[in-house]
Amino acid sequence: MNRKELVDALATQVQSTKADAERNIGALLDIISNTLKKGDSLTLIGFGTFEVRKRAARTGRNPKTGEELKIKASKVPAFKPGATLKGLVNGVKKK
Repeated sequence: MNRKELVDALATQVQSTKADAERNIGALLDIISNTLKKGDSLTLIGFGTFEVRKRAARTGRNPKTGEELKIKASKVPAFKPGATLKGLVNGVKKK
């Protein structure tokens, strides 16, 4: 599913216009992005947690030449799915 399909699905699900659905999705993505940018995490109970993880500096290799490269430390966004979402994906029925 791409963003356009998500907008269509949301508009249908909540019986709103596609423009409203687009604004809502945009706002949600902005909130998630800004929260992660500040270094905070965002937890949606049952769905999962968006968080920032730190990657240590490390040595890598250029696959073409085999030359060693120094890779700087960085922060990366990550998503950890919640138990309800994992169960849904794996076909486990709700109790």
